[in-house]
Amino acid sequence: MLGQSIRFNSWVLGLFALITAALLAFTHLSTKDRIAEAKREVEKRALLEIVPLERHNNDLLVDTLEVPAAYWPTLGIDGGNINIARDGNKLVAIIVPAVAPDGYSGDIQMIIGINLDGTIAGVRVISHSETPGLGDKVDLNKDDWILSFNGKSLTDPKPEGWKVKKDKGEFDQFTGATITPRAVVQQVLKALQYYKEDKARLIKAATQTPAMEQTPTTEATNNG
Repeated sequence: MLGQSIRFNSWVLGLFALITAALLAFTHLSTKDRIAEAKREVEKRALLEIVPLERHNNDLLVDTLEVPAAYWPTLGIDGGNINIARDGNKLVAIIVPAVAPDGYSGDIQMIIGINLDGTIAGVRVISHSETPGLGDKVDLNKDDWILSFNGKSLTDPKPEGWKVKKDKGEFDQFTGATITPRAVVQQVLKALQYYKEDKARLIKAATQTPAMEQTPTTEATNNG
């Protein structure tokens, strides 16, 4: 009887573990899709904040070029696409994915818009784990600090100015938090350096790629 009881209990525990594992797997798969869709929605809105519809008439989401593997270390990524903004067949700007790996609480995922003339069109943080009330001010929903990059370039400020003020640079840090803004400033600078090195190839590749027409989905996203 004791042996039968042990076998029965083992069978019940095994069945319970199997059901639990199945439920966890189902939950993971269902939430994974929702998380991916939510992230895509954030990226969509951020793209249109950086290069609004009045500046382009193509679909930023599908008009893309792959980031060459040689530049992955510079941008802090392990692959990704550059979004192309065009007005007709004229290249207006590119939007580059980048990751600052040295934030206070880990990776800071960004997209960085760069105009054809090498000036910053805009920067948006897509994902981060920075401390609420301190490092999370890199998020435009928390603070307008990220807008301080607009119009900047490799020559404005000069290379030595691409630091936070605590390091004798031109960019503000946050009260009680220097590591996060320092990491973002350095990664934006690296994105500009990447654009300078890869500009000729990008322009040629973008010119050879047919422009994508604007889609209702993108317009609806912009209109909220």
